[in-house]
Amino acid sequence: MADFVGRRRELKELREDIARTGLDTLSGRKAKAPRARLLLIAGRPGSGRTALAEALVREVAADYPDGVLRVRLTTPGGETVATERALRTLLEGLGLPTPPGASEDDLSSALRAALADKRAILLVDDAADPYQVDALLPDTPECLVVLTAEGPLTGIPDVRPCTLGGLDTPSAVGMLARRIGDTRITVDPTAAAALAEECGGMPAVLALVGGWLAARPKASVSDTAKQLHDMPPGTDGPLGRAFRLVYESLPQPAQRTLRLLPLAPAGIVDSHTASALAGCSVAAAQATLEDFAALGLVRNAPDGLFLLPGCLAPLLRSLLETKERPAEVQLARARMLERTVRLLHSCRVMAETGEGKDVQGADLQEVREVLEGLPRALRFPDRRAAATWLDTRLPGLTAAATLAVADGDLDTLARRLVAALVRALAAHRGTAAAAPELYGLHRLVLDVAERRGLHREQAAALLNLADLDAETGRTQEALERYRAALDAGRAANDPYATGRAMESVGGAYQELADWHRAADWFGRALAQALARGERADEARLYGRLGNAHTHAGRYGDAMRSWRAAAAGYRKLADVPGQARALSEMARIQEYAGRPEESLHTCREAVELARRAGDLRLQAALQVRLADTLDRLGDPAAARLHRSAADRLLGDDPAACEIRSSSD
Repeated sequence: MADFVGRRRELKELREDIARTGLDTLSGRKAKAPRARLLLIAGRPGSGRTALAEALVREVAADYPDGVLRVRLTTPGGETVATERALRTLLEGLGLPTPPGASEDDLSSALRAALADKRAILLVDDAADPYQVDALLPDTPECLVVLTAEGPLTGIPDVRPCTLGGLDTPSAVGMLARRIGDTRITVDPTAAAALAEECGGMPAVLALVGGWLAARPKASVSDTAKQLHDMPPGTDGPLGRAFRLVYESLPQPAQRTLRLLPLAPAGIVDSHTASALAGCSVAAAQATLEDFAALGLVRNAPDGLFLLPGCLAPLLRSLLETKERPAEVQLARARMLERTVRLLHSCRVMAETGEGKDVQGADLQEVREVLEGLPRALRFPDRRAAATWLDTRLPGLTAAATLAVADGDLDTLARRLVAALVRALAAHRGTAAAAPELYGLHRLVLDVAERRGLHREQAAALLNLADLDAETGRTQEALERYRAALDAGRAANDPYATGRAMESVGGAYQELADWHRAADWFGRALAQALARGERADEARLYGRLGNAHTHAGRYGDAMRSWRAAAAGYRKLADVPGQARALSEMARIQEYAGRPEESLHTCREAVELARRAGDLRLQAALQVRLADTLDRLGDPAAARLHRSAADRLLGDDPAACEIRSSSD
């Protein structure tokens, strides 16, 4: 880090402690199982504990060839990070999958198994309590855990805390010199030492005062030390005085922008967030944030991000509460969330119109409308830029969704934000890859819906969670959630949710190969669709019912269902759907030992597939015709149909599968 100076004694002690005998061994007790060596750096926010931890990691990294994993257990805004989220961060750092819905214990076991044969460093920053930390500790002495916290964490055995105070005077003066240059330090070294003493040697305070002096080349070090000394004493000590010095020097618009920054979710800020909060242009917000960074009020982070220092968050929240009216705060938060929704729409659109994407018809019209409705400042130049924005902002976006849902009783803005984030993640990453994040979002909505008795929202969240369970092979868990969604849908008197849940319960039983129960539930969903006159649902459900009957060996029931499905698709003018339904009818007729009927139905299906332009379906039907003709004793005609299938398939990589489908 650019501002890291001094701390040579602490670094030496920490390095020696890595190889030192454990406290358990010294006291005559042996640990139940070997665990990673844990070093604790304790100090108040602003003491430079994270900088010291990073410096230590740089010095010893060569001894740990499997790399460094980093995780924060408290956000810059002061919120505690869930242990499950921390475990997922570490597993993702190892390049390992994090199954959606996995329990904290499962994730902890996966992390320990992954680190069992590695020599790695875990830098665990800003722990609030020992319970957060315990689940992260590797069960191998070959790993090193470097932990930072505000104070000693009782409950974690075999750890010696390295407690930080202020920097020694030479190091503190050196840090000031890095900010303001050597000239003013050399001119009056006594005043520089006095200023370092007024700052308490605290790196965060020195950064603020150094930034303030750097912005005022003519200000003297001695006058600044006197100004700090003469400030009325406050409960926040040197940090509060330095912050007041910097804050009161800002123009009024910048003061207001700074006061509103605690509203930024997870303490993560960029130019759009600041622009929306303050109601100014994006360019003006970017310039203001850069000024704040130079003054030590925010910290620079990669990809255009700025982080609110945890030590300043309480001071800024106090200003927000005393200086801003509640209505203005609510309006600023609404502006920020609305801006986030629009950026997510833009991000999703770039994924849907990126390289290799073929967008037509109504989808193309929607894309155009979204883009035309966005100011140029909210548009991304290309798909890659949109994906990078989504990846780097995801912690803040997730925190924004949490804030909106918890704050707004699932009102319109909260719904739009969650929906926009879900769609953007699915568009850029695909549902399977984004499943852990999607799972968390839907579970967030479910928690609020259950707490507030919102049955319709509860049903929707349960259906979404169950779909993710089903897609990742957790069929039994999916079945339980689909049943719960059915109960919630009935409580909400929501026919869509109940019908969807019934069909999904049937789908889960189908996945479990329980064909009789699958058919029963598809039948229930079909009865509801028939009662509502939903023709598209009717045709689809007749098909699903026919499929279940087929697997159960009830060919008569299957034939009736597929015939009804074909009739339904015909009424809808859905030619491909009708062709597929007739294809299934032909298959069942063949199973039932009626090859002549199968031949007739199959030819009808081929003609419909030709009209629909579905080459793969045509080819599959031609192969089925050939197989049927072989069984009827007409090999010459069978060869003709196989040749037709070959011509239709050409170099299609799925050709082998289609040609062998009847084997």
